[in-house]
Amino acid sequence: MINFNYETEFKLTSEEQISNWIVETIKSEGYKLEEINYVFCDDNYLHKLNLEFLKHDSLTDIISFDYSIGKIIQGDIFISIERVKDNANDFEVSFVNELNRVIIHGVLHYCGYKDKTDEDANVMRSKENHYLDKLY
Repeated sequence: MINFNYETEFKLTSEEQISNWIVETIKSEGYKLEEINYVFCDDNYLHKLNLEFLKHDSLTDIISFDYSIGKIIQGDIFISIERVKDNANDFEVSFVNELNRVIIHGVLHYCGYKDKTDEDANVMRSKENHYLDKLY
């Protein structure tokens, strides 16, 4: 099950389409979905989580908490709409494209992909692009 929660004025316009896309991505990676809770919020909300749980005093676009067991995916994904808007401008892409990239980025972490090294980040970006193509 995928749940979308809103701590900001933003609302997804296509929850069902996005939900189906996430489920198909998880299946394609050989995992099974238990539950993912998405929380769309602002910078302040996410900054507080970043400080409290990760001890990082910085802004970020996404924080995910992974409760997966083996191949069963479950977790909470927090996304700052303000960061996504700023990043879309910085990367010269549409807001929707950047938002969908961040949405699937969290899922790919749950599927075992990392992004701390350049090599891992390149693999992650390739996977993001692969699944973005399936959405559009």
